[in-house]
Amino acid sequence: MDILILLAALAVGFAALGWSADLFVAGASSAAARLGVSALVIGLTVIGIGTSLPEMLVSAIAAIEGTPAIALGNAIGSNIANVGLILGITALATPFAVGHGILRREFPVLMMVVLGTGWVLIDAEVSRLDGVLLLVGMTAVILWLGWEARQDNAHAEVLKREIGQAPTKAMTRARTFIAIGLGLVVLLASSRLLVWSASELARLIGVSDLVIGLSVVAVGTSLPELAAATASVRRNEPGLVIGNILGSNIFNLLAVLGIAGTLAPFAADGPSLLRDYGIMSLFMLAIVPVSLGLRQRGQAGRVEGGMLLLGFIAYQFMLFIVGR
Repeated sequence: MDILILLAALAVGFAALGWSADLFVAGASSAAARLGVSALVIGLTVIGIGTSLPEMLVSAIAAIEGTPAIALGNAIGSNIANVGLILGITALATPFAVGHGILRREFPVLMMVVLGTGWVLIDAEVSRLDGVLLLVGMTAVILWLGWEARQDNAHAEVLKREIGQAPTKAMTRARTFIAIGLGLVVLLASSRLLVWSASELARLIGVSDLVIGLSVVAVGTSLPELAAATASVRRNEPGLVIGNILGSNIFNLLAVLGIAGTLAPFAADGPSLLRDYGIMSLFMLAIVPVSLGLRQRGQAGRVEGGMLLLGFIAYQFMLFIVGR
């Protein structure tokens, strides 16, 4: 099949995925508000999960349709893209100060999730039990975030802004149902289109599904995080970029892999998994020195952003050179 057709299908799939995710989240938020759900709960669940919704749907469809390498690569690759690409670009464009409270509160949770998920993946497979355990972990994190946000302190105020306390846009009942229904249908269709075009592209250019999942699919499904980072900078709150990335990375490991494993258990290539999970862990650890600042203490600057971006580009080159 012609590579231009596949690239066009990928582009359409990514655009439709992003649009439908926003539409579905808006409809779900409106429905929750109509039912009297608090803004805090909506932020923690509907809006909090919304930025990882593309990864969840694509990985679930990939696992169900027998291309689990795309599911695994999407989860791990999105985390690498969040740090190397999105945080790197943001720091390059607008150096920003990072509140130490964000690192003290959420970074240890992220690293516990990285270690826990690594333990689940140590046998190079995600069983249904593994998937359920990951989803239980995701539930525990959401409950903890809710408890933290209810505390009366400065950390709670920052957390409330991170998880999206903006008022839900009012929708009529009919528009709410349409947004949820249409958003869900297009989400499923665009996810299916992405998985098909990505797997065909892998075969055409002679690389593995894992490489495509770690690169093309991961970058595409990370676009909502890029939009969130851009919005934070425009609101003059660039420091929230770190909080959003930490939260998204936690969701990607627990929810994305958890849903895929629960729906369709799968195995992975051990050496490749060890390589990519190790590189992802290094990118996660890099958040600390980048946030503390290598030149100016407490500020993620252009040097730090450039190093992250170069590291991400080098990783992408390595993937396509190795081809698996």
